Amino acid sequence: MSFSFDEILKAYEFYKKYQLKKPSSHHERFIFPLFSGTYFCYRKIDVHRVISIAKALSENAKYIDIGCGNGDFLRRIRKYLPHSIGIEQNLLPLYLLKKTKPDYIYSIPIELFTNKHKFDLAFVGWMQPGIDFRKYVAKLANCIITTFDSGGQCGINGGCEYEEFGFQKIASWRTPSWIDVNIELMNNYYTDSLTNKDNVRQYLSRLRTANNFWYVYSSNSISNKITNALKSQIQKEENDHLFSREKFDFEVVLDECGFGYYEKLPSLLSTEKSLWKVHFH
Repeated sequence: MSFSFDEILKAYEFYKKYQLKKPSSHHERFIFPLFSGTYFCYRKIDVHRVISIAKALSENAKYIDIGCGNGDFLRRIRKYLPHSIGIEQNLLPLYLLKKTKPDYIYSIPIELFTNKHKFDLAFVGWMQPGIDFRKYVAKLANCIITTFDSGGQCGINGGCEYEEFGFQKIASWRTPSWIDVNIELMNNYYTDSLTNKDNVRQYLSRLRTANNFWYVYSSNSISNKITNALKSQIQKEENDHLFSREKFDFEVVLDECGFGYYEKLPSLLSTEKSLWKVHFH
């Protein structure tokens, strides 16, 4: 993340005031993702999907999370791949929270990794607008999973694609962005003027676009492995009902806000755009 020192300090002051109100459980991760969440929304099934791809490449897959922030998503991955590491240059949020930097998070530029390390899978959950380090990510791994929103995030030209670096897009799925959830929480819990106006809240909910996308990229030599692994994982989700049986505790917020598994939002005109539905390319 590349927020300025003053921006982070200001956000932290708001964060402390918010905590004094003793807010509802799990709301803060969607309201203050810099300190207690991520800038993309995920469920446990997203973690399962990433792990299924990684293990298809190697049982002890080498995994790196680039721009891992406070390590929220990386910690979930390490439950399955305990040697996974992350890169995050901005450690000020950890300092403000009086948290020790885990030894598996490295505070160094990504370019220092490219000539010395090779990973099975690189994950990029967030790339600050105006910053483009894709060429370094492309050198690190044979498989890349990235999330991005449609509001101009990712690089100086607003692009998150990796085809120009020799990768093939294998699959994609849509999830709500943290902004989607943030707005829904604000409308339902933190905006007094809407408290007794259900019709207004219903109207606003119909405008949701769920504009976060997950893309899976692969080198040609391993594309079949990745495709087969992901298809198998999707079958497990549906046949074994993993989507309803295995959840993180904070997923209750996504459910309450109307962002369910395979949820079809009114603003999306096609069932092909249902949340968490995987499309193969």
